[in-house]
Amino acid sequence: MLDALTVAIGVAALALAAWCGFAAWRDQPTKDWHFAGMGLVTLLVLAQLVVGLVLLARGEQPHDGKVLFVAYLVGAFAAVPAAGFLSLTERTKWGSVTVAAGAVVLAVLEVRLYDIWGGTGA
Repeated sequence: MLDALTVAIGVAALALAAWCGFAAWRDQPTKDWHFAGMGLVTLLVLAQLVVGLVLLARGEQPHDGKVLFVAYLVGAFAAVPAAGFLSLTERTKWGSVTVAAGAVVLAVLEVRLYDIWGGTGA
């Protein structure tokens, strides 16, 4: 898979987590610019989803199996939008905490996707 894209998503997710964590520390809910950041991260993950599916369609095989790989791709794609949706229902600092947690989850999923594809082979 594209290692550079995986690293970019991980870094962007951790930056989003830090940004929303800082907002939570300041007792602020998620704002419009946080949602713009979530949109950017989601676009990167959408690109990764498309690339992953294209690689599978071309016949390339992940190290740990196709089903697990696709499940992690879909989970990674859903992590930040789900956290963003939940933050809309909680318009306090806890909404920002939710997005920060979702972004950390995405970063961890990216590490696992790298392993599943055959990066480090855990």
